[in-house]
Amino acid sequence: MNNNNILVAFIVAFIITFSTTPFVKKLAFKIGAVDIPRDSRRMHKRPTARLGGLAIFFGFIISAMIFSHIDKEIAGILIGATIIVILGIFDDIYALSAKIKFGVQLVAALFPAIMGVSIDFIKVPSFISSYGYIGLGYFAIPVTIVWIVGITNAINLLDGLDGLACGVSSISALTLLCIAIIVGEPTVAFLTSALAGACFGFLPYNFNPAKLFMGDTGALFLGFVLASISVQGLFKGYAVISIAAPLLILGLPIFDTASAILRRMKNHQPIMSPDRGHLHHRLVDAGFSQKQAVTIIYILCLILCISAVILIATGAISWWVFIAVIIGFILFLYLTPKIIELLTESHN
Repeated sequence: MNNNNILVAFIVAFIITFSTTPFVKKLAFKIGAVDIPRDSRRMHKRPTARLGGLAIFFGFIISAMIFSHIDKEIAGILIGATIIVILGIFDDIYALSAKIKFGVQLVAALFPAIMGVSIDFIKVPSFISSYGYIGLGYFAIPVTIVWIVGITNAINLLDGLDGLACGVSSISALTLLCIAIIVGEPTVAFLTSALAGACFGFLPYNFNPAKLFMGDTGALFLGFVLASISVQGLFKGYAVISIAAPLLILGLPIFDTASAILRRMKNHQPIMSPDRGHLHHRLVDAGFSQKQAVTIIYILCLILCISAVILIATGAISWWVFIAVIIGFILFLYLTPKIIELLTESHN
């Protein structure tokens, strides 16, 4: 694996995204892809263009096409990602219904799943299987589709503050890049390098106060690619087919989304209905500025990602790690309100 080429892939994606973002901003205003603050969930005060994800897509796809070996599996990821971006563009302009978005996401996720990017095995304790894992068989494709669609929407739901979803995606992409280098996966390394470069190219425009939002075009795209790459790079061969590493890397959006689903079910609200109960909303309501809230979430994400890299590098992935992740997940769901209260008291 040529690490210099990996760095070049990052730089190319960065330059393309950074240089095309101003043109995408102008295009967004021309075609009406503008976010107008109409409710309390929105943290901005003035109409802001929201098609920035298109620039991220340009940077990623061009760099990936130049530097990555496009086999059947990678082609499936790129085809699905293109479908997701088209969906995001229409949603940023016309605000599509949840049913339409979900249907198109299923179609997009089907492409990588049927073209080889699938979760074929899951690690289990030895008392369930002496092999240490079980094969999913006919359930491999459905489980993969659920994973991809779930992470796609988790990143989208996280996109509530300036620079938040893009920054978390950057950290996750860099983590996947580190793991790909450790386990010797050049194709995954080039893809994640391109993705990280594209994210970093957009962040200067997206930090608070944001000049441009990436919109559903960017949030859905980033979630889709991260979910697909984590399946491609971590569930196959290396990491002993363990689900623990991807859960750690993408743990923050997963936990926040699961918390939102349970919260809405408890309040007898539709699962897809928006609210102000997400972690970033709670931090802002607790008195933290947008920049402070985003920094706190970055740190939490970074801790989870560093843990995943350490586990992979030391070969410590095992069943107890999975148990630890699940316990952490439960604690996150039930203790988040208490943590926010403590932060509020200390902040005041």
